[in-house]
Amino acid sequence: MTPGQILASILLAVVISSGTTWQVQDWRMGKKLAEQIAEHQKSLDAITGEAWRQQTAELDQRLATEQQLASRDQQHTKELSDAKTEQDRLRDRLATSDLRLSVLLAEGPASGCNVPAAAGALSVVHAARRAQADAAHAQRMIAITNDGDQGLIALRACQAYIGAIAR
Repeated sequence: MTPGQILASILLAVVISSGTTWQVQDWRMGKKLAEQIAEHQKSLDAITGEAWRQQTAELDQRLATEQQLASRDQQHTKELSDAKTEQDRLRDRLATSDLRLSVLLAEGPASGCNVPAAAGALSVVHAARRAQADAAHAQRMIAITNDGDQGLIALRACQAYIGAIAR
């Protein structure tokens, strides 16, 4: 064998050895890379699962809140309707003189008791003196209380809404 052939044989052995080593390293790195990819995929799956669970819980919470708000809205609408019906009935009774409003009169400084100066033949009234309100004034008083009632009902509905949202 000539020195060129020996050198070629050594060079061939080195190239084969290097190629084999390269191939073995490629397999090892491929295996590590595959393990890392599998581990990364498991982590992604766990994160995705947790995100789905959180999203589902938030959706359930939102739906429950919407149902509570719808229920409270129905209750609010019913309260407003009942208050309006009651006010209308009271207004009708006032208009037909079926009901009269009266106000308590303040006693003057000269009056020391509640007994009227001229008593009726059959009765003596020992009560505070009252004056009946004019029908137009009574209607205005009812309208004012109606507005106040509606305002209080709306305020309670707003407070319930804010309380539900805050939770």
